[in-house]
Amino acid sequence: MTQMLAPPSPAALRACMARFATGVTVVTYAGEDGPRGATMNSFTSVSAEPPLVLVSVARRARCHDQLLDRPFCVNILGAEQEPLARQFAGAREAAEPRWADGTSVPRLANPLAWVECEPWRTYDGGDHTLVLGRVTDLGHRDGDALTYAWSRFGAATESTDGFEYLI
Repeated sequence: MTQMLAPPSPAALRACMARFATGVTVVTYAGEDGPRGATMNSFTSVSAEPPLVLVSVARRARCHDQLLDRPFCVNILGAEQEPLARQFAGAREAAEPRWADGTSVPRLANPLAWVECEPWRTYDGGDHTLVLGRVTDLGHRDGDALTYAWSRFGAATESTDGFEYLI
């Protein structure tokens, strides 16, 4: 006999997931009145053939409706770019972004890595929408990565030995 368990509360789920260290991204797109972006840490690669990535966008986020059917860029932030993460998360004291022209979408200047995408599919993810993007262009530079765990920013130091073999 299967016992029905009560689902965890949203606060308990958030507290548990806060222990999962992630990188930090700002997803940018061409808004109706210029370049726009939002800080997101729900990002992952999905497929190499075809090249697909996934971002999870909160339905209550201001960017939700604008982002779903537009090209977008996932800007993976370097450790020194915490002020940009705070800026796109809505903090007032954060730094003004510098923009670069992407191939098909505005992107941030000098992120640790960037992945330009065209919309591919969307899926219902409860209070989020799962957005798959087909990668159309990308790039990266050397440097330490900005991380997020326990509701705090941190850094992952760039390794020079063998990190490319994990792919």
